[in-house]
Amino acid sequence: MPQSTPPAVVVGAGIGGLTTALLLARQGRAVTLLERRTTLEEAGAGIQLSPNASRVLVALGLAPALTRQAVTPDELVVRSLSSGRRLATMPLGETMRARFGAPYWVIHRADLHTLLLDAARGEPNIRMAVGRKVTGVTVDGDKARLAVETAGGASEEREAGLVVGADGIWSSVRPALGDARKPVYRGYAAWRATIPAGEAPEEMAGNITGLWLGRGMHLVHYPVSRGRLINIVLVARAEGSVSEWNSKAHEADVARHLARAVPALSALADRSLDWRVWSLFDLPPPRPWGLGPVTLLGDAAHPVLPFLAQGGALAIEDAAVLADTLAGEPNDVPAALRAYEAARQPRAVHVQQAARENGRVYHMAAPLSLMRNLVMSRLSGEAMLARYAWLYGWEPPQRRDARLSAA
Repeated sequence: MPQSTPPAVVVGAGIGGLTTALLLARQGRAVTLLERRTTLEEAGAGIQLSPNASRVLVALGLAPALTRQAVTPDELVVRSLSSGRRLATMPLGETMRARFGAPYWVIHRADLHTLLLDAARGEPNIRMAVGRKVTGVTVDGDKARLAVETAGGASEEREAGLVVGADGIWSSVRPALGDARKPVYRGYAAWRATIPAGEAPEEMAGNITGLWLGRGMHLVHYPVSRGRLINIVLVARAEGSVSEWNSKAHEADVARHLARAVPALSALADRSLDWRVWSLFDLPPPRPWGLGPVTLLGDAAHPVLPFLAQGGALAIEDAAVLADTLAGEPNDVPAALRAYEAARQPRAVHVQQAARENGRVYHMAAPLSLMRNLVMSRLSGEAMLARYAWLYGWEPPQRRDARLSAA
């Protein structure tokens, strides 16, 4: 990389931003990570790393650290929330790895964030600046100038030859590029908590991912923290949205929703768990979603509902494609960014639409739910897995093409 090239700036040190910074630094680019928070901690409990995401992290050399921290569930078990009846199973574990060439991991978000952060701190090409909020972006040919406000209220200006807005659903980079749209509240909220594995009800025990389907709601659980904790996420219809991510939940709301569940689940509302709540938004990606040497990534570009557990995975996919397109056009950053955006647009839209459809199916009321349950009960685990091959089988196009050429 020429010494005269202005540094790359990645805005946001979450999972997508850290993955992007690592991939760019491995190409020899100098990267500055700007993070508005002064403490680099990840909110939330669990995240699912399906093969389309885990293969990127494995290629980054993070497999040993992830293997130590993550859990590989044996199977997905789908049940009725109201009756507890088992509706379907889908193999995970070694079946998933054998079919798609990469593991299906579940991990505590803080653990994933920490290992990415440790890797970034070990990269000489990455510099981190915390307590920095981007307040404006000006594009001048092949360079961009960022107006930055520090946590202490001072103003800074930074120049970069590449800017990646990875600053989440409420991105400050996106409106600075002229997209005045706001994320759309979709009428759902998610409540999450963790429970020690030894204290979990029998119905939630074991090395599985559990999915419970009910009218207007569903519940997901899986082990995290090397199996010591069970991550629980309840998603249900909610009038109005909460203003902050990871807000303290009202226990009465959790109890009201779980009252319709089997006793083992409804009893969770009686426990002293630290329930947190956030509202669910998405937003169709603009076309293109960048300008000049500036682009967006992850939720800043295409926030997605969690009904496919693909928000973090999409951000990791974005990072891989962005790095590949930049490697292919090292001397024309704007062209590389437009190629990246064009490549990612159809995939992002597909996942967004599939997530919305999954939400509709998960939350069906009778009689449609009876038909859904009948269809699911007649599907083999392999048939269920085949339905998601388009999702889990994804790999970075340039690496896929190289693999096919070698074959």
